Amino acid sequence: MPFHLLFREDDFLNCRFAVSPLWETHEAIRTLKRSERQGYHAPWLRRIHTAAAALDLEPLWLLMPQHGNSPDCLMPPPIGPAATFEEEIAAVRGTGPEVARAEIALSLADTPGAAESPLGRALLADPARAVRELADTMEAAWHTLVEPAWPRLRALLEADVAFHSRRLAAVGLAGLLPELDRRVAWDPGGLTIDWKGDHVRDLGGRGLVLMPSVFTWPDVVSGFDPPWQPTLVYPARGIGGLWAEPSGRTPEALVRILGRGRATVLAALDEPAATTALAHRLDLAPSSVSAHLSALRDAGLLVSHRYRHQVLYERTPLGIALAAGET
Repeated sequence: MPFHLLFREDDFLNCRFAVSPLWETHEAIRTLKRSERQGYHAPWLRRIHTAAAALDLEPLWLLMPQHGNSPDCLMPPPIGPAATFEEEIAAVRGTGPEVARAEIALSLADTPGAAESPLGRALLADPARAVRELADTMEAAWHTLVEPAWPRLRALLEADVAFHSRRLAAVGLAGLLPELDRRVAWDPGGLTIDWKGDHVRDLGGRGLVLMPSVFTWPDVVSGFDPPWQPTLVYPARGIGGLWAEPSGRTPEALVRILGRGRATVLAALDEPAATTALAHRLDLAPSSVSAHLSALRDAGLLVSHRYRHQVLYERTPLGIALAAGET
């Protein structure tokens, strides 16, 4: 049965893209429990296996029913286009106990017997403490599971946003939304999502947050009840090369495709770097490196973002795969 999001005129003016480190942390935790997702992230799972085993994730897993609601207060839509994990977890910690208890109870109700379990009763008995402890667990999971890979994940997510922003300019919102995933369709007046159950949500002029996700892949997620802004979480493009490791050299096949200079610059970007740092490392003129970086970015192999007074360049998933020799 479909999930319907009804658009008013003002909703078209209030749609935005977002990236959320908190959401990726939440879904990374869920992925550890969902075998159907794990095949997409096998290298990551091998890397974090030992550290993940030291985390007590049972309280969070109890609030992640196979089919049903997770508490929105634990993973609200991003508060801004470039919110940090610290800002997002602070918003979680600010959740009032009444809201927390209502959302925890709603989530527990979707798993038979969860509310009557010792852990479920403890969460409901002291929701203020539950929020503190659940936020602490998510923060520990962020540092253990996601933060070490965040530059790579952020590059993929930002590349997805850049791609779909260009598509938005080319085809408009009604044309873009069905391109996000095959389960999303646009009908006159609203968005329809192939969903479990039948639900209608009037956006009421608040618009829609469009958020790509790595660890939600391949699922589409929507919803968020008031006061949260309605959000559509969709699978990010290009995760096939996400976890590929660079080979430590400039692959000759890559040289044949891109030319020696651009291939060398792409292969050197094992971590985010600015033009001058790359020029120094490669003993090339900054003007040449700048030209190569611009060409690689235009080809979808890099993304750039400003950090203080510098512009840093990172590989996209396609750039990661090419640099690893997977041509």
